[in-house]
Amino acid sequence: MNGKAEVPTEEEKYRAPALSKGLDILELLASEADGLSQIAIAKELGRNTSEIFRMLMVLCQRGYVEQREDDDRYLLTTKMFEVAHRHPPIRRLTSIAGEAMQRLANDVNQSMHLAIIHSGKVLVIAQVDCPDNNITAVRLGAQINIYDTASGRVLAAWMAPDARDMLLQEAGGEGKEEHQAFLADLRDVREAGYCESQSLTIGGVLNLSAPIFDFSGKVVAALTIPFIHRLSGTSIVTVDECRERLVALCADISRRLGAGAGGQ
Repeated sequence: MNGKAEVPTEEEKYRAPALSKGLDILELLASEADGLSQIAIAKELGRNTSEIFRMLMVLCQRGYVEQREDDDRYLLTTKMFEVAHRHPPIRRLTSIAGEAMQRLANDVNQSMHLAIIHSGKVLVIAQVDCPDNNITAVRLGAQINIYDTASGRVLAAWMAPDARDMLLQEAGGEGKEEHQAFLADLRDVREAGYCESQSLTIGGVLNLSAPIFDFSGKVVAALTIPFIHRLSGTSIVTVDECRERLVALCADISRRLGAGAGGQ
């Protein structure tokens, strides 16, 4: 021994094992719609069941996780989603857009949703229904593969190349047909100023999606109408009119967020 103490690395210096375990559990459960048992969580994370049990108890007490009574599986609650909505940019966006979305939904008799990018996926942060009995809606809080959505195309089309590369890396799928098709669509979306495409998940639905910009000129959200034509005759506006109204609304929300100020 030379008598010198080993200097801890930056990673070792700032380790917080308990916090890391809690975050590992939250991230794991976020991808498990049906939840997982305590044993399954421990196995997936490579930890023993006793330490996982202690963390689960704390997360349950804080309201982030709940245990289903019939099979003892643990699931995420909506608390993380609710906490995220307290974040000022999202709260401001949804407060500005909410009433305007509902008015347009009523006027065109189509439902719509507002989405952002989160962890390489499209996250639905607001959703409004139209008055009709027959609607097509996306669940509030849903996280969707970007390749399957018009929203994802709109959100990526105006991104700086490095940001878009990071998004696609998070989303995965490099080299696959869906990845190539997604990239090929982005130029057309940007040139048009919106995305209009047949739904990749539900037959007969035409997705209309337009961007919302902030004061810096960055796209912060996409507002999307899954347009359906009702055979009952209650589809009261055409696709063209619906698209025009959607684009105009997004421009107005962008203006209220400061887009265009100072020559942006």
